Amino acid sequence: MSSSVTNGVMGAAKNWHSNGKTDNTSRDIREIFSSSVFTLDEMRSRLSKPVYKSLLATVEKGTAIDPSIADIVALAMKEWATEKGATHYTHWFQPLTGGTAEKHDSFITPNAGGGAVAEFSGKELIQGEPDASSFPSGGLRATFEARGYTAWDPTSPAFIINHSNGATLVIPTAFASWNGEALDNKTPLLRSIDALNKQVLRALNVLGITNVNRAYATLGCEQEYFLVDEEFYFRRPDLYLAGRTLFGAKPPRGQELEDHYFGTIPDRVLSYMSDVEHQLYTLGVPVKTRHNEVAPAQYEIAPIFEHANIAADHQQLVMQVLRSTARKYGLVCLLHEKPFAGVNGSGKHVNWSIATDTGMNLLEPGQTPSENLVFLFFCSAVIKAVHKHQDLLRVSVASAANDHRLGANEAPPAIISIFLGDQLTDVFTQIHKGTNKKAKQGGMLGLGTNVLPNLPRHAGDRNRTSPFAFTGNKFEFRAVGSSQSVSFPATVLNTIAAEAIDELTTMLEKSLKGKKNLADAMHGLIKEVIDNHGHVIFNMDGYSDDWQKEAKKRGLLNLRTTLDAVSSLVAKKNIQLFNKYGVLSPRELEAREEIYFDQYFKTINIEAETTERIAQTVMLPAALQYIHQLSQTAEELSDSGIKSKAVMSSLKEIVELSDALSESLTELRKQNNDLGGDTVHQKSIHMFKRVIPAMNAVREACDNLERIVPEKLWQMPSYREMLWVK
Repeated sequence: MSSSVTNGVMGAAKNWHSNGKTDNTSRDIREIFSSSVFTLDEMRSRLSKPVYKSLLATVEKGTAIDPSIADIVALAMKEWATEKGATHYTHWFQPLTGGTAEKHDSFITPNAGGGAVAEFSGKELIQGEPDASSFPSGGLRATFEARGYTAWDPTSPAFIINHSNGATLVIPTAFASWNGEALDNKTPLLRSIDALNKQVLRALNVLGITNVNRAYATLGCEQEYFLVDEEFYFRRPDLYLAGRTLFGAKPPRGQELEDHYFGTIPDRVLSYMSDVEHQLYTLGVPVKTRHNEVAPAQYEIAPIFEHANIAADHQQLVMQVLRSTARKYGLVCLLHEKPFAGVNGSGKHVNWSIATDTGMNLLEPGQTPSENLVFLFFCSAVIKAVHKHQDLLRVSVASAANDHRLGANEAPPAIISIFLGDQLTDVFTQIHKGTNKKAKQGGMLGLGTNVLPNLPRHAGDRNRTSPFAFTGNKFEFRAVGSSQSVSFPATVLNTIAAEAIDELTTMLEKSLKGKKNLADAMHGLIKEVIDNHGHVIFNMDGYSDDWQKEAKKRGLLNLRTTLDAVSSLVAKKNIQLFNKYGVLSPRELEAREEIYFDQYFKTINIEAETTERIAQTVMLPAALQYIHQLSQTAEELSDSGIKSKAVMSSLKEIVELSDALSESLTELRKQNNDLGGDTVHQKSIHMFKRVIPAMNAVREACDNLERIVPEKLWQMPSYREMLWVK
């Protein structure tokens, strides 16, 4: 190798410990948890009882915020934040980029005496005014229509973000245009939570449960990610421009030994994880799990369940802290769904359920017949919702990045189906057939030796190939991509569940008016759900070719790519759904379809231009230099009267591969210069049909060259280095 490449690998391997020292990881977790959050306890200690009671009603019961208390809350929040060292505040929102946005304003205001005071008014707390035309809007805002508003979300607590030279008060907010249209992911999520609450309370009342005042969705969001040494990252323009490797030959060793999953966490990575966790603890994020994932250099972090709105905000914080902390340890965190070809990509499994303010989990089987009737009702609603709106669930996880992952062996297929497990499937089957046998039980799992305890066996296995799986007291939506916001998938789940609960409640009411008792009415309801929607239930191998054929017979959709899926967002049934429940207006929904196409086109365009530039300026010159070296060697040997088959065959191979690269580059350049049309829809189709195949041809030629060009000429770090040097 050349000295620069050698030094890069050696530096990555041995110099990390000079960075990343932190003082907070030894502190008691109980002491630091939520210490940077303006919690209800903090509010109670700083606000008068009437003000606190009014704010609590908004947070816990969803009542409208009383504007008259805004100045009082703002003063208390400012005093708390400045005591924590904050000098600025920001309205923190989730534009339709999928990430977050913030504009910082100082607390300091000059006074008449030439000094300054720290001020923060109720008006500043409640409303901000960023430029709405500079964010993706799908046509809702134009450059000459720039006004937009951020609106304080009191149901998600404010918090402090610390940085090297200070701290900032962060206030979670919604983001809307001047005419009130949602320009963010939070606003529809909050609307969907309200819609779900309304329908769940109605259903519970019919089911005889009248002590519940509030129902809400809960989320637990597992996050997978890769870590690579920053030495390698900054030598890979494809990684820092596109987020994934656009080139890379398969290394001699990948994940085939299956030894990385749940393996011992390297010390460098464990130190990083501990730092991340302690920062998240101070922000009130209840992270619970950490481990090695399947691919080399891949890891996972997972929190426990929270209210959906707070979980979505916390998920954004998890991604932010993962990325910002990595640099302290000489690492870079990759959240792309498929940063490396040939090994597992990364997902973000969203565990979703419905809970009440009385502590009920409505998707957990009960201990009594009445409790199980409630469970079966809501489980039936989920089955109906998922079957009826397969297309929406697929759209909610659609992106150019996730297209690389869905359907491969580390992710569920693009066909949306439900895994219920043996026991629950058996229960539904018996109800449907009218039989009354004892349900399947799990029993105890003997391990063949007295020194090991007998373990309780679940009545159903797990199924990692299912995109939507029941896992005992929740459903796990496994198709969400690792870089995505969970807000829109959660919005879709809440909305389609609200519709199904609404429709089943109406059916139940009619049956009860017809003098049927609740058990008989539920029997008829479940039978109808299984008759009409049961073919979405599939407990077997979702990767098999047989399932592709079987799913087609069942009438299930197979929307393989983003472009296959996105247009269904504005199907008539979906426009009616979101409009009926007040989650997204027809115009807001059309705007999101436009943004999907726009982001797809721009993502592929960036990748294609990056591919062209790197191949032309790095890889082709390396190949030509090797041709030159081999030609000189051949000439010198010929002058000495020596014939070498090795030299001549190597020269022939490198010339052929270089010509193939040159030809594929010419085609890619041609396709890059042709945008394919004027609309983002036309441009996206051009990217899919013309540009991506041209990119793949360039990559194939480059990856073949990488296998034979000497490493000292191939200046970009390889998969072998990035995945295995820790």
